[in-house]
Amino acid sequence: MSYLTNFNVRTSQQHEWIDITGEVQRAAAASGIAEGICVVFVPHTTAAVTINENADPDVPHDVGFALNQISPDRREFRHSEGNSAAHTKSSLVGPSITLIVSGGRLLLGTWQGIWFNEYDGPRVRKVHVRVLG
Repeated sequence: MSYLTNFNVRTSQQHEWIDITGEVQRAAAASGIAEGICVVFVPHTTAAVTINENADPDVPHDVGFALNQISPDRREFRHSEGNSAAHTKSSLVGPSITLIVSGGRLLLGTWQGIWFNEYDGPRVRKVHVRVLG
């Protein structure tokens, strides 16, 4: 059994983390699949998705700060659109995550949430969710 849906995320800044845990959980519940896996995929080259703490708002800030240290905007970049740092961050974090579905719910730790990471906003982005049982 398989279920596929998608939703849009509207970002308002160049660098932004948006908690999408609720939307993904609703997709998992709507699938009707009690036991399986859920894949969240972001079809963009300057955005990503990750699992991280969603209790302290300083965590997204701190991870974003660290990524900016790893891949700052640099004049030596050749990509003509001027967003090479965003491409690098997207590659480091990744376009997808896989979660366990148990009892019809996502199996996440107490402090874990699903975060959409924008590195080249503001934009309207798409998120695909596939639940397999």
